[in-house]
Amino acid sequence: MIEIKTAAEIALIRRSCQITAEVVYQLCQAARPGVTTKELDQLAERLILDSGGRPSFKGYAFAGLPPFPASITTSLNDEIVHGIPSERVLRSGDLLKIDVGVYKDGFHGDKAITVPIGKVSGRARRLMEVTRMALRRGIWAARVGATLGDIGWAIQSYVEAQGFSVVRDFVGHGLGRSLHEDPQVPHFGKRGKGLRLQEGMVICLEPMINEGTYKLRIKSDQWTAVTADGKLSAQFEHAIAISRDGPQILTLHESEREFFLQPG
Repeated sequence: MIEIKTAAEIALIRRSCQITAEVVYQLCQAARPGVTTKELDQLAERLILDSGGRPSFKGYAFAGLPPFPASITTSLNDEIVHGIPSERVLRSGDLLKIDVGVYKDGFHGDKAITVPIGKVSGRARRLMEVTRMALRRGIWAARVGATLGDIGWAIQSYVEAQGFSVVRDFVGHGLGRSLHEDPQVPHFGKRGKGLRLQEGMVICLEPMINEGTYKLRIKSDQWTAVTADGKLSAQFEHAIAISRDGPQILTLHESEREFFLQPG
C-alpha cells in the first residue's frame, strides 16, 4: 500500500535525509587511496550516532538474507550495490559507491553516491557523469500526474543513448517510516505506463548504471551484487517528495545544488 505523507511527515523525512546527505558528504571527503572501506563505515556510524539517529542499514534483514553487518554499503568497481565494508584498501583508479541510510524521529533518509578514488579512467568518469545526469533526468520527470514509466523512460532512454545499460534487478522505492516502502520505482520503462504520481508521495530514485551488460550475479556473501561481465558500475540516489511545485529533493546537499536544481 502506498502511503501519502503529510507536510509534517515530509518535514521529518527531510530532517533524516539532511543528516544522510551530510554523512555522505563527509564520507566523500574521507574516501581516498589508503583508506579502508571499514574505516569509512566506522566514520559513518560515528557521524550518524552523533546526530541522534541510527544507521538504517545495520542489522537490516531483507527477503530471508542474513542481517546486514555494517552501517553503510561500499561497492567497488564491478560491484553494483550492497557491498559490505571490510579491510579492503581503496586504491587510485577505484570507483566507489557509497549508500547511507539514517533513521531518526520515526523516519528514514536514504542516499547514494559514486566517488572516484584518486585518478580514474576516462571511461569511469564518463560512466559517473551519465549516471548522475540520469538521476537528474529521472527527478525532473517525477511530477504530479506523471507515471513511474515516465521516470523510467527518462532514465533509460538517456543512458542507453550514451552506450550504457540500466540494471533491472534493483529498483527505487518509497521511503518513510520504513526504509523500503511501496511503490517500487523502476529506472526503465515506457512513457505513460505504470502508477501515477500523487502529491505527498516520497520516493527514492537510485539508478544503477553499468558499463556493459545490465545483468548481474550475487557474490557468496549473499548481499554484494556485481556485474555479470566484470565491467564497471555506478550509482547515484536521491530521496524526493512529489509536490505540485515540482520534485523536492530531500537529500540535497549544498554542494549539489547547482547541478541537481537545474531541470533535467
